[in-house]
Amino acid sequence: MFSGSYPLTIDDKGRLAIPARYRQELADTSNSQLFITRGPKDCLEIYPAHEFQKIADQIEAMEDRERADRLNERVIGSAHEVEIDKQGRVLLPSILRKHAHLDGSAVLVGQIRRFELWAEDLWNERFGEDTPEKVALLKDAFRTLKR
Repeated sequence: MFSGSYPLTIDDKGRLAIPARYRQELADTSNSQLFITRGPKDCLEIYPAHEFQKIADQIEAMEDRERADRLNERVIGSAHEVEIDKQGRVLLPSILRKHAHLDGSAVLVGQIRRFELWAEDLWNERFGEDTPEKVALLKDAFRTLKR
């Protein structure tokens, strides 16, 4: 399970170091292969290969072909397969870095079976300081969980 938020730096060559605590797990489950793609938010989504295959299978099985085509174009069509190198880094494709405004400081956020990668300024804008509206949305979301 991927959890937590990690401030990271993208180097001049566009490489991102995966936090050490996840490197072995990713290597064990995906043969060091990851898929990086656009998602519905202003960030990138990073999937181990087996989790990305599940997404692709779900899209392929959708009965609503118009919706499937839109997802296929956005998620599958934007995806890049990358490999974790010996130093635990991945090369972020420039087209995806540009899309997500990633040019230095970033935040990697665990999302159970995938990661989100945010430009630090966008992350802080969206999740930084709590406002009454953000607190109300969070309280409402927690009420839906069965605990």
